[in-house]
Amino acid sequence: MEPSRKVALITGSAKGLGRMTALQLAERGFDIVVNYVHSEAEADTLCQRIRQLGANCHAVQADVSKTADRERLVREAEARFGRVDVLVNNAGPFIRERRFFREYEAAEIEGLMQGNLIGVMHLDHLVIPGMRENGWGRIIHFGFGHASEARGWPHRAVYAAAKVGLVSFTKTLAVEEAGGGITVNMICPGDIRGANKERLIEEAEHLHDDESPRGRPGTGEDISRVIAFLCESRSDFLTGNIIDVSGGLDPIRAMVSGGTVRDGTSAGSAAGT
Repeated sequence: MEPSRKVALITGSAKGLGRMTALQLAERGFDIVVNYVHSEAEADTLCQRIRQLGANCHAVQADVSKTADRERLVREAEARFGRVDVLVNNAGPFIRERRFFREYEAAEIEGLMQGNLIGVMHLDHLVIPGMRENGWGRIIHFGFGHASEARGWPHRAVYAAAKVGLVSFTKTLAVEEAGGGITVNMICPGDIRGANKERLIEEAEHLHDDESPRGRPGTGEDISRVIAFLCESRSDFLTGNIIDVSGGLDPIRAMVSGGTVRDGTSAGSAAGT
């Protein structure tokens, strides 16, 4: 590895938005640590693609909802590359089935909080010392559209609570670490689903999406290009921001106004990472 090359660790990056982010950063000169839980074949394929772009890549199996796995993930990344300059907290469990809070099992509540809030805080805690030592770092969190407004989100109580808590943490950490050359921002994707997560903008700009105010579906490139911009050296004045990349979609309003909120049913669609 060239000493001047920066290293990006992207959780949940074998597929979807994480994969597109890994490719975007590799194209811009970053070496990449790919993280996966079950998608080993996809992670290996992605690493091969990244190496073809001229970047170094290493894949690590780890479940970011587990403390020991998070510690091992960062330990392996630093052992392989000697540093972590960028942490993109892309992974985060999401239950698409609509349920009231009272219908969740205790283990589901714990898993959602660990994967979307506590685990993110822990990973940040693990990489910040190295970033401070190097005087440079970029931390990216993931939220949902309008998370900064802390509105109620029926049927998404646990997920919403975790992400809204992460909003406050993002803003706090940004202030605390600004003097060390570390920026901390949150990206809030729109409701990007299925194949669109790995599509380029040009592949979707002529498609129509009735739910999107923009009129077209969002893509993985919409998200990854914003993350790449935040990771540029001259983006150091952008920190503590909650950035909606949603085409104007408000997932909470779409769900609540589109139909009555009652047991097991509602109109609209949910957005998740």
